[in-house]
Amino acid sequence: MGGPCLPAAGAGGLPPPVPSIAVSATPVALGVEHVHAGYDRLEVLHDVGLEVGERQIVVLLGANGAGKTTLLRAVAGVLRPRQGVIRLFGQPIQGWPAHEVTRAGVGHVPSGRELFPNLSVADNLALGGRVARPERRSPLLEQVLELFPALRARMRQRAGSLSGGEQQMLAIGRALMTDPRLLLLDEPSTGLAPKVVLVLFDVLRRLQSEGLTILLVEQNARLSLRVADHAYVIDNGRIVLSGTGEQLSDDRRVVEAYLGLR
Repeated sequence: MGGPCLPAAGAGGLPPPVPSIAVSATPVALGVEHVHAGYDRLEVLHDVGLEVGERQIVVLLGANGAGKTTLLRAVAGVLRPRQGVIRLFGQPIQGWPAHEVTRAGVGHVPSGRELFPNLSVADNLALGGRVARPERRSPLLEQVLELFPALRARMRQRAGSLSGGEQQMLAIGRALMTDPRLLLLDEPSTGLAPKVVLVLFDVLRRLQSEGLTILLVEQNARLSLRVADHAYVIDNGRIVLSGTGEQLSDDRRVVEAYLGLR
């Protein structure tokens, strides 16, 4: 499928796949251990392991078809892993249905946004807020509208009539309305103007500063590595590289495959 391919292992290529890597001494918000997952007879993830520290932004890089979306779906409960353990703040959650994972504190923004296009902005946000405790819904709504002022003036507008950037803001806002402790974002910058992308990344930094933990799948490697506390590279369903954002930004293999400098 499309997207860059990393050099093959050996002869100066990538090291052997890494099944499990600790991020740091930071308390672990999300731990993925030896996870296998796929669709029907196709296994996409092979012995995947990674950690996301509390209040960190961790980035997952990889070509199209490498397994990034499959991993987020497994964490979010959309896809049941075939093997392995997924821990949320120490609690095993693998195999839980998606609504229970959401109630446990995982907000998921899928790559297709999956808004309800015929419902208003307000209704889309309210649907997210149904998961949160009643006393939290008004403060969460105010937080979302403060983060994304463009939505405040469009509360009665149909979600399907918004621009691409506004739809992405709404998708993130709806996930925030669930009052998550961990936010999963799948390619939030796809198809957006550079100015809007910068706004979204500024929001991610702000959310992190306010205590939210973020696992980000993103094709914009250069920008995402700038905000990453830690990053992983997944290739053919296996974690093959790991390091801080700065380390991976300086890694020749990542530079050649993802940063456009050959």
